[in-house]
Amino acid sequence: MDIIKKLEWRYAVKKFNADKILTEDKLEKLKQAFNLTATSYGLQPIKLLVVQNKELQKELVKFSYGQKQVAQASHVFVICIEKQIDKKFIHDYFARVQQIRNTSDEILDPFKGALIETFSKKEIEEVRVWATNQAYLALGTLLTVCALEEIDACPMEGFVPKSYDELLGLDKLKLTSVLVLPVGYRATDDMFASLKKVRRDLDESIIHIP
Repeated sequence: MDIIKKLEWRYAVKKFNADKILTEDKLEKLKQAFNLTATSYGLQPIKLLVVQNKELQKELVKFSYGQKQVAQASHVFVICIEKQIDKKFIHDYFARVQQIRNTSDEILDPFKGALIETFSKKEIEEVRVWATNQAYLALGTLLTVCALEEIDACPMEGFVPKSYDELLGLDKLKLTSVLVLPVGYRATDDMFASLKKVRRDLDESIIHIP
C-alpha cells in the first residue's frame, strides 16, 4: 500500500453517491479508529455520534449552511465533546486504567491528583477549547483511515452546533457538537474528484533544523 498515493486520492467530497452505503466492516473500522485516537492525558473527552437516517440527515442540511453532502452521505459522523470534565470524569478514567492494566493506586494517585488539581483551576471555556482540540485530533485520524480504506469524506466546521445539539438530543447526553464528517462514496459526476491537489512545495512547508 502506498500511503502517499492514498492521501493524494483523498479530497473533500462535494457530492456523494447517495445509493452507496458503507459496509458494517468499514463502519466498524472507522469507529475503532476514532476510539484509538490519541488524546491529551488519554482522557478521551470526545464522543462520536453516528447518524444513518436519511430523513434526519435531510433535516440537518438546513443547519449545515445548505451543504447537501450531509443528506447524500452514507453516514454522518458528529464529533462531540463532553460538557463537563470534572473530578468524577477523571476518577472514572483512572478506574479504567486500573481495571485494564491492574496498576496500583501508589503509582496512579499522584498523576490522578495532579490532573484533578489542574482541571479544577481551569475556566469552563478553557476546558472547552482543550476538549475541542482533541476532537480535531480525532478528525485527522478519521480522515487518514478513510483515505487508507478508500472511504470518501467531507470534514465540516460550517454548521450550527446549537441546532445540531437540539435536533440530535445531545444536551441530554451532556455533549455538544464541534465537527461534522459525512462519509460514504463520491458521486461519479463530482468534478472536484479529478482536480489536482493544491499544496505548497515541501521546501515551503517543511523546515529542517540541523
